[in-house]
Amino acid sequence: MPRNPQVLIFVGIKNTIMALDDRTGAEVWRTKLHSSDFVTVLWDGEALLVANGGEVWRLDPARGDVIWHSEMKRLGRGIVSLASTRRPSTGVDSSLAAEQRRRAAAAAVVAST
Repeated sequence: MPRNPQVLIFVGIKNTIMALDDRTGAEVWRTKLHSSDFVTVLWDGEALLVANGGEVWRLDPARGDVIWHSEMKRLGRGIVSLASTRRPSTGVDSSLAAEQRRRAAAAAVVAST
């Protein structure tokens, strides 16, 4: 199965969200947030959402640019939990399920011999 040209790992620490290259660990981009609190990170397959100090941002996953920002006024500055209703891509799920079926069939053939 071919691998994506670049797979990113998103890391939140203090007032920063950054993307690292999965293969090398090299920093791809870094974006500063407003607070030095805990950073919550959610990648739902399409949107990269981060929360910090009671505020939420949607960032461009490829470059780290801010798409939108919500200060969530009058709610305080605590840790923010994130979730999304977006469903995972069926293409990825189908590929994984097909690979699992292939491996199970190969194991069954080996077991029967």
